[in-house]
Amino acid sequence: MTNYLDRIPRRAAELSWSSDENGLVTLEAENTGVFNRMAQKLFGRPRYTKVHMERYGSFLWPLIDGKRTVMELAVLQREQFGDEAEPVYPRVVRYMQMMESYHFIHFAGE
Repeated sequence: MTNYLDRIPRRAAELSWSSDENGLVTLEAENTGVFNRMAQKLFGRPRYTKVHMERYGSFLWPLIDGKRTVMELAVLQREQFGDEAEPVYPRVVRYMQMMESYHFIHFAGE
């Protein structure tokens, strides 16, 4: 089994995103599927969900390029934020796990 830090994340192709003047990233995920369409029609649910990231996630998101490992991303996070990012490895791993659980990223070779 591969060490989690050696895994290479990739952003989901169908996910759009933007960043504001402060560099904060907003992800925009389309709510697809039968249940989502019914909820949109019956309950006025939005077609898209917007996820506003904080500064740590906003820093990492554009760096997820399908080439860098989780460890490399954590090192960049530490270089950017210094001691403020600590404990950097558990934080970055948890971020990746959350992004994967929402299908915002997947890992190369999986």
